[in-house]
Amino acid sequence: MEVNILLEDGTSMKGKTQIHFDHLVGELVFNTGMTGYQEVMTDPSYAGQMVLMTYPLIGNYGIRVGEEESERIQVKAFIVKEVTEEISDYTAKQDIPLIYDLDTRMLTRKIRKSGTMNCMIQCEYDKDEELDQLYTYAADKEIIDVVSCKEIIDYSGSGTKVGVLDFGVKRSIIDRLKALNCHIIQFPHDTPAKVILGYKLDVLLLSNGPGDPKWAEIGIDCCKDLAGQIPLRGICLGHQILALALGGDTYKLKFGHRGSNHPVMELETNKVFITSQNHGYGVRDEKLPEGMKVTYRNINDQSVEGIEVKALNIKSVQFHPEEGPGPEEGHIILDNWIKEIEKEDQINAIKK
Repeated sequence: MEVNILLEDGTSMKGKTQIHFDHLVGELVFNTGMTGYQEVMTDPSYAGQMVLMTYPLIGNYGIRVGEEESERIQVKAFIVKEVTEEISDYTAKQDIPLIYDLDTRMLTRKIRKSGTMNCMIQCEYDKDEELDQLYTYAADKEIIDVVSCKEIIDYSGSGTKVGVLDFGVKRSIIDRLKALNCHIIQFPHDTPAKVILGYKLDVLLLSNGPGDPKWAEIGIDCCKDLAGQIPLRGICLGHQILALALGGDTYKLKFGHRGSNHPVMELETNKVFITSQNHGYGVRDEKLPEGMKVTYRNINDQSVEGIEVKALNIKSVQFHPEEGPGPEEGHIILDNWIKEIEKEDQINAIKK
């Protein structure tokens, strides 16, 4: 059936959808990945957003059970140029609008030039009173609570005891830690620092997740309490939360970094990684607190992609070292984090 797509800059165009709904409003963002559409749709970091895929044909290699990054599709709407029947059925079963048969290249170029913007999609588009929502829409500040686990989850393992503070963690992060034989304790995002310390972890990892990092006030305060008491590591939103907890600042990127082909340089070695990324905010370069070192930079725009505070045993990266979707080059980062913690534990054991 036909739908009307409206952007807050006045752009109007037609498309089609596979299910009927009245109207939807959300933030329109684009992803440049040529593969990984199933992982993109189910990534909790996209919760509440309308995701536009720049690659024209989506669904060309089907759907595979077990490749999901969470229990359900997280995007508010999925927008593509062409689509297969299998992906249409997959989204319809979860009542997620699939928008297709429209000029995705034009929409991408518009976002790159003007930045991310609000979008309204209407099946019933003769209701003028709905248009106010296009200009007044704001993302849900409680979105992290929606995607975080509701109780503590224990994944057994005989290796390093890793806590994961869940702001919307991707399944592939948990899977990668399992592959490293870690004993994983997954905590809801609002778990108090004293509860976390009670588990006597070797390290706490702050996960990825959706939204503005400044909304994660509970997580920021928790990190302030934990800094210096336990090694801390962060990925994506977790990286930004750590920066804020330590006195840094964050800002909204013009159109974000979303895709599986983003080049990042490790400053110490000048080695370049091709990375998977999904974020609309970044750590502000000019507001780095004393003692915080930049470890990685985005080659395309020189934005901060990694930080370290040696005195507090804190490290984080903006990109996804666990892949899913995307390249596996970043695996070495998670691997090294675990090896470093194991070495520290061995040294501490000898001292005792």
